[in-house]
Amino acid sequence: MSENNNNHEMGPRERRYRQRHQPNPHLKPRKRRPWLVGLLLALGVLLVFGVYWGTKTWNAAKNTMSGAYQATGTAKSRNVDAILKKNKPFTILLLGTDTGALGRGKTFSARTDTMIVATINPKKESMTLTSIPRDTQVMINGQSQKINAAYTIGGASTAVKSVEKLLNVPVDFYALINMGGLKQIINAMGGVTVTPKMTFKYGHANVKKGKKIKLNGAAALDYSRMRYDDPNGDYGRQKRQRQVIMAMVSQANSLGSLANIQKITKQLSKNMRTDLTWDDMVALDTKYKNATHHAKTYTLKGDDAMIDGLSYQVAPAKNRYKLSKILRAQLQLSTDNLSEADFAETVSITSGNSSSSDTSSASSTTTQTTQDTTGTTNGTTSTTTQGDTTQGTTGTTTQGDTTQETTGTTTQGTTTDNTTTQGTTTTGGTQY
Repeated sequence: MSENNNNHEMGPRERRYRQRHQPNPHLKPRKRRPWLVGLLLALGVLLVFGVYWGTKTWNAAKNTMSGAYQATGTAKSRNVDAILKKNKPFTILLLGTDTGALGRGKTFSARTDTMIVATINPKKESMTLTSIPRDTQVMINGQSQKINAAYTIGGASTAVKSVEKLLNVPVDFYALINMGGLKQIINAMGGVTVTPKMTFKYGHANVKKGKKIKLNGAAALDYSRMRYDDPNGDYGRQKRQRQVIMAMVSQANSLGSLANIQKITKQLSKNMRTDLTWDDMVALDTKYKNATHHAKTYTLKGDDAMIDGLSYQVAPAKNRYKLSKILRAQLQLSTDNLSEADFAETVSITSGNSSSSDTSSASSTTTQTTQDTTGTTNGTTSTTTQGDTTQGTTGTTTQGDTTQETTGTTTQGTTTDNTTTQGTTTTGGTQY
């Protein structure tokens, strides 16, 4: 009764006001969340600190890697800046020296027993790794040499030119690492995981066929070096080297953190030499990373031969031709003018910065036999004797837009067998 009287006494305006401001029983009351504000502030601080730390780490890595840069001293076969900018396929020659461990010193002057040509194609998202046996025969400065001596004789430039002539593909970059560096880098990465193709124990490596195992630096190094217990000898070792490299690439892509960058770059700067700049490396990481997920491996196989009392691998023309077509297709280069005859001659180059006589001369060798040959290639007569090569120009060569009258003649933007610029390269009638 009193409640009715109170409602009656409130009046219509007051009653409407109270009804309008009564809490809705269907709505849950708001809860204050002071912890949410604290969390957002904490995340903000962490973000600012993370950006600062990441930038500092990045700049430190950049400065550290500057110590690994070493140019070849000669012009490249093509414009690599344009290639990376346009996201086109490229090649890098991976070289490994047997120094930096086992008491063999820390220099880079040793022979490159590991030589692998890597091609990266971002459009196809594919990569190839092609091993070149260390005993493959080439002619350097007129002398028969094993290709692993090219770096010792003339540095990275001579190693690059030897491979370019051997397979008729441009080599855009090189990266040289010693075995001690490989060990330290793998340790900085936290080890690498591989699935062995055979069971063996060698040094720190104790593996079983088909059983996945994580190897630390020392074990991975020994896993890559063993060859005498491998039924495939050096070819088997090359397969394991490629396997470790692919494992490193795969793991590097999945690190997901800047935490190990400083450790890895510190080891790289001490144990690696390359003509990749920091900007090149950043471009490869951002534009080409997915291409490393799918890799195919190859080996340039040769025939055993004894030449001047030394054992060699002589790569037949058909093997070089076959591999050249595969790699050129991967690099999106033409193979229309390519033939097996382009690979019939032994690779012959001149070391150092000189570009003269930097062509494949006619040099035929057979087991325990020295054969003098005289032939004409592209208007140039070449006479080869054992351990000595004499070349003289007897005519004028015209290849596409390039005219070569004497050795060492350069035309703007175009390259002959004897000259290299940042434009197009012509080798044996095939353009890069």
